Amino acid sequence: MIENQMTTGENGISRRLFLATAAGAAMASLPSNASAQQTASPRVLTFSDHEPLGGMRTRFLKDVLFPAIERQSNGRLKIEDHWNGEIAAAYDALGAVSTSKADMATVVPEYTAKELPLHQIFKSFPTGPAGSAQVDFFRRVYAEVPAFPAELEKNNIVPFFCGTGYPVAFFSTKPMAGLDGLKGGKWRSASFWHLDFLRNAGATPVTMHWGPEIYDALKAGTLDGLMVNVDSGYMLKVHEAAPNVLVSKDLWLGHLYMLTINKDVWNTLAQEDKDAIARAAETSYRALGPVMDRSFDAQLAELKTAGASVRILEPAEPVRFGSAAKYRDVQSAWAEEQKRSGTGIAGAVLAEVTAIMNDIMG
Repeated sequence: MIENQMTTGENGISRRLFLATAAGAAMASLPSNASAQQTASPRVLTFSDHEPLGGMRTRFLKDVLFPAIERQSNGRLKIEDHWNGEIAAAYDALGAVSTSKADMATVVPEYTAKELPLHQIFKSFPTGPAGSAQVDFFRRVYAEVPAFPAELEKNNIVPFFCGTGYPVAFFSTKPMAGLDGLKGGKWRSASFWHLDFLRNAGATPVTMHWGPEIYDALKAGTLDGLMVNVDSGYMLKVHEAAPNVLVSKDLWLGHLYMLTINKDVWNTLAQEDKDAIARAAETSYRALGPVMDRSFDAQLAELKTAGASVRILEPAEPVRFGSAAKYRDVQSAWAEEQKRSGTGIAGAVLAEVTAIMNDIMG
């Protein structure tokens, strides 16, 4: 599970201001429709998100994507946005949008592994693309592998935009020269893939609820480190207890925030409005990668300002970690387990996704 709780304090506020500014700049750069005219009675679509409005992802939706939908539809569509689980919590989002409790919602596949088993493949890679290349990867997967949109359709939802996450970072209580330092330590992660990676790399994987107890365990020495997306570690201020940070854009998180719409609602939209949503997504995708890159750099700068020791890994180091993690063995074992559970195409779909990943990574 990705952890993205918002925190308060001067650093948190400055980061939110930076992200809001970045998203605002992206919005300003998008093409406008000069002939757009607001209709008298727009179609209002309710949208649900489990996170508060404030981080890069949520501000991007609020300031860039949603205005683009309204603009591209000439005012025929209006998004009524609800944040911080007001309509549905993270684990309930899929059910909410599939049953029309909300017209649209952010769905995180990792929270619904039973309903979306094939979508778990995304997090099974230890290395992968970042920024614009990460956006391209997910777009290609949905365009080229029919099993993914079919899995969503089975749950009565249609995807219209893919939001992505930040790379993995390793926050350690003690200095680590490299990822070989994982051996013998107690490391926490939420992803079942990452727990296997840590175990294979010689660490003792630990599962623990995301919250202040992680900070306390790091301080007490009962936990040696945290394998987590860099922004979540920053926002929980993990660096105050584990100030030694190893990070790389190549360390893949594979966490996907799918913006989905109820299939029945989608089918009631006029074709021109479906096309408007597609155009809005296209223009927003062009801005998303650069915004993520700027935000990633700002987070590292703020970690250093806060006193953390941050080292960006050399390109070969994440590759060595992937080898030590034996991720291909972990993937194969998962595919066999899925076959026994009735998802017989898991191995073939994994092969298709791997081919796209290899092509994107060059």
